[in-house]
Amino acid sequence: MRPIKASHLFNRFKVNEFVHYPKIVRINGQLCYLSGTKLHKRNGKQEFLIIVSFNKPEKAQEQYKQRWQIEMSFRAMKSSGFDIEKTHLQDIQRIEKLVLLIMIAFVWSYKVGIYLNNKIPIQIKKHGRRAKSIFKYGLSYIANTLLNSENQNDTEIFKFLSCT
Repeated sequence: MRPIKASHLFNRFKVNEFVHYPKIVRINGQLCYLSGTKLHKRNGKQEFLIIVSFNKPEKAQEQYKQRWQIEMSFRAMKSSGFDIEKTHLQDIQRIEKLVLLIMIAFVWSYKVGIYLNNKIPIQIKKHGRRAKSIFKYGLSYIANTLLNSENQNDTEIFKFLSCT
């Protein structure tokens, strides 16, 4: 079996057209399926999103989107949002409390971001992706409201937290 290059498999398709390679391939001795898409160019260089799956290649894109949501939530809790690594906590009970509070804050930020995006959509950049994440949109709004005394009369974001 000769090596397969992503550019050979997916280059002939349109940008953002998601396709499945019809044959099973061997990667590092493992039989698998390949699916992918050609993305917008960055820095003048073509990019590809290639998904390796072991069954049901027709569901690869849907499963990847779900997995990516999980990755983005971890990113939000870590470097792109709450920076929980910097706490250096070691006591398991304190870690549990911190994670619980961060999960509440994450959900609150995400829900506020969804609400705001429905009212005033996040700008879409030339590459087709949002200028900021739904989470970051909500978190920025909440932080601005809580930290800026002029905005503290905006009670709509507190309705999300109280579930009313």
